[in-house]
Amino acid sequence: MNNQPDENSSKKPKSAIDAVFEASQEAQDKLTGLFAEFDPVSEKGFKQQIQYDLKGADYNDALVWKSPEGIHVKPFYHRESTTVTSIPGQPQSWQIAEEIYVLDEKQTAKTAHEVLQKGAESLVLKADKPFDSKKLLNALPAESFSLYFNLSFFDPEFMLSLCENLKSKPFKSFLNIDPVGNLAFTGNWFSDQKTDFKGLERLFLNTAHDNVIGIDATGYHNSGATAVQQLAYTLAHANEYLNHFGDQLKNQTLTFKVAVGSNYFFEIAKIRALRLLYASLASEYKLPETCHILATPALRNKTLYDYNTNLLRTTTEVMSAVLGGANAICNLAYDAIYHKTNEFGQRIARNQLLILKHESYFDQVTNPAEGAYYIEALTTQLSEQALALFKELEAGGGLVTQLIEGKIQNKIKETAKKEQALFDAGEKILVGTNKYQNAEDRMKNELELYPFLKVKSRKTLIQPIIVRRLSEALEQKRLNYE
Repeated sequence: MNNQPDENSSKKPKSAIDAVFEASQEAQDKLTGLFAEFDPVSEKGFKQQIQYDLKGADYNDALVWKSPEGIHVKPFYHRESTTVTSIPGQPQSWQIAEEIYVLDEKQTAKTAHEVLQKGAESLVLKADKPFDSKKLLNALPAESFSLYFNLSFFDPEFMLSLCENLKSKPFKSFLNIDPVGNLAFTGNWFSDQKTDFKGLERLFLNTAHDNVIGIDATGYHNSGATAVQQLAYTLAHANEYLNHFGDQLKNQTLTFKVAVGSNYFFEIAKIRALRLLYASLASEYKLPETCHILATPALRNKTLYDYNTNLLRTTTEVMSAVLGGANAICNLAYDAIYHKTNEFGQRIARNQLLILKHESYFDQVTNPAEGAYYIEALTTQLSEQALALFKELEAGGGLVTQLIEGKIQNKIKETAKKEQALFDAGEKILVGTNKYQNAEDRMKNELELYPFLKVKSRKTLIQPIIVRRLSEALEQKRLNYE
């Protein structure tokens, strides 16, 4: 079932380092006359000139910015202090993914045919209950593409049947089963920890499927965690599986689904840091060091009013995902928070990715961020800080233990509260919402979906991590005044 070549390795574009080397060699050959007379400027020389230009002002106070993660961002970066980090598992190319909700097998297959013909290269099948997998898979196009499952349930019998039906298909499939994630974001296991892990073990033992576990880390971002927290919690999340199953994962590749926000360079570095951290962790267990990453734009910064700005946000976010090294990217429609899935919204979201790939040539160089001084520095700092936080988590018993104790939830609440305060004060800006509002904008009659946090009274084992958009309270006030 999964023996066919990985579609991400079908194209072999030149690496970023090779491209830069060739370009620099060509430039050097042309370097004559005036330009050849200039000597290189050292890092020390740059800093001395900056300090001279500051005319007595403090360098750190005037020019060094401290991010919410505690990262100190300098005004310039230099090759003398840059170490190029080799990132394990960077893909040769990236795929355009599109999500389809499974209600009716025939209609789902019809939609799949259409979106694949219109440029999608992989599918994400979302379902809330078991379906006739044989009927659906037989109706899908008989061609090689990646098939991701996003299931809100875990039925081992259904999964075993699904795996059996996938064996004869040319799809590269990813089951993305994540009991720990279900605990974190719903407050409950699918059944209980022992039963859920036994179900995973059955799949490892009774199928030849090598992509069983998929860690959904999007909730950490969308609940307000910093980039360092996201990385540390995601790594601890993965460690719950590696620590429990050990050698049973020797033929498995873990999949990470990550949310990408609008802090452009930080998000590029975050994805690179995730690969680096996971490789380090997996090596301790003598397991495969590469992972598979499916990226999607974050919900945290999406807005109801002036909704077209969401198009601009998702464009920079998917660009970060490409440059960071995601294997596949599933874009978010500009109207996803208040409209049901519709052809226009999906087409625009798909076309954003198609333009990046076919008009902007974002698929022509593999690992393009490699060697960029600023991104290399961010990757290193995010990795180091996330690793330190991960070690603290493990010393405290690991992710599940700290979720049960409520410590993870409280830490995220603290950072989310700080971010919310910045938004409410107008220091963190979402254009069209808390700055540059369109007073004529009306949305009350446009709502097909409830765009705010839904509170359901139910019994949970733990308090779940709460996913909430930054602009919800402000939007509710505006709706009330329409």
